Amino acid sequence: MKSFPAVSGGFEIETEMSVHASRLKLPVFEIELDYGRRPEGSHSKLSTFRDGFKILFMFAMLMKETRPFAFFGTISGALMLASLIFMAPVLVAYFETGLVDRMPTWVFSLVLMMSSLLVLTAGLILDSLSRARAEVLRIHYMSLPHRSEMPASDVKPRPNQRRRSEKSAA
Repeated sequence: MKSFPAVSGGFEIETEMSVHASRLKLPVFEIELDYGRRPEGSHSKLSTFRDGFKILFMFAMLMKETRPFAFFGTISGALMLASLIFMAPVLVAYFETGLVDRMPTWVFSLVLMMSSLLVLTAGLILDSLSRARAEVLRIHYMSLPHRSEMPASDVKPRPNQRRRSEKSAA
């Protein structure tokens, strides 16, 4: 990968790499590896729930950053549903009697509805910004030269990798 701003470590880095590649529409391929069995007497350092929670948290954070309309739309929908649940009995009583018997419930349901609309609006605005940012990232990525296109003097050796001239001198 030419550019990858890693924020996390551990298992959640796989989620972050997948989202980064998807966002920039990068070609992705798999490399077959031979896995050996764990040596006798050793135990796994994995924790199903702890590692799973880290991955889910990273997924939610990346969803908020890359697809804000879907993220905030879901929150908005939940708030709107809660608002309608609280609002329904008050409206039924109002249409039957012409009075609002439970004013605090009515006010609370309106606050939830306004919060829902506010969160939805924030999601729309952030979605526009996210799309523009993704386009800029894609254009920047496409402008970077591929490692094979760079002059040999500009290619920096990877860690634990020496240039041919250094190998012959050693």
